[in-house]
Amino acid sequence: MNYEKAVERIRTQLREYINKNNIQSLVIGISGGMDSCLCAALARPICDELRIPLIGRSLPMSTNKKDEIDRASITGEIFCTDFKEINLQNLFELTKLYTEDETSNYIDNSTRVSIRNGNLKARLRMIYLYNLASQNNGMVLSTDNYTEFLLGFWTLHGDVGDYGMIQELWKSEVYDMAEYLAVYELHGHDEKGVVISTINSVATDGLGVHSMGDLGQIMPDFVGNSRDGYRLVDDILTVWKGKDSPFLESKSDVEGDLTKEKIINKFLDTPVIQRHLRSEFKRNNPVNIKRSLITH
Repeated sequence: MNYEKAVERIRTQLREYINKNNIQSLVIGISGGMDSCLCAALARPICDELRIPLIGRSLPMSTNKKDEIDRASITGEIFCTDFKEINLQNLFELTKLYTEDETSNYIDNSTRVSIRNGNLKARLRMIYLYNLASQNNGMVLSTDNYTEFLLGFWTLHGDVGDYGMIQELWKSEVYDMAEYLAVYELHGHDEKGVVISTINSVATDGLGVHSMGDLGQIMPDFVGNSRDGYRLVDDILTVWKGKDSPFLESKSDVEGDLTKEKIINKFLDTPVIQRHLRSEFKRNNPVNIKRSLITH
């Protein structure tokens, strides 16, 4: 991919969408991770050009680690025109108090509790961001990427957003684009530093689902940094989808005439594909009864 042209095209599309829809601000959740850092860096020049604010909020809770919160603060101060850190832990505890039903007969295991709490946190953050966007005639930016979409590393009615600049880029491409900005576009020492810092950080959703971050849920035995881990994940997903992966150093696994059946047999039992299959319901939501089944 030509990342210079890709960055230019992303910004062109964003500029046109803002102008067409008379959007007066952009709102973004800053997590301290690479995706939100990249999205802020991509959006800031367009906001400056159009003279609209880029409103960033770090919304930590108890499961956010100090290094994540610190990176979020640096990212927001550098790339956002309006940035604050708002701790939502009290809101989370209050929501749990009023919504958990003590009469439930369903027994949660620890993993399910972590996932349920993580989803609640993501939804509370999005409530805050959408309300902020409404106050400022704005639009909430999505910070998801295609790999996360295929793996279900997002929450229904939670961390989705209105406009995705990197939604159809593989996570490996997101890493590469962030590196491109750090090397060729960002001239300030602080700007370069925070982007590189997020590239080198452990990929996590900040929701406390797994102590080893997102990769811990699908590759618990992987040894290495998050960037290398996601490159392997992208390889598996692209081969599974029957496409040549742009990330494979050796194409031996996808050369030749592999049938869908052979691909399924090769990758079906991997945690990556199992996670992809289990999260299919998210990519088909909401479920609506077809009109033809109601009227005929």
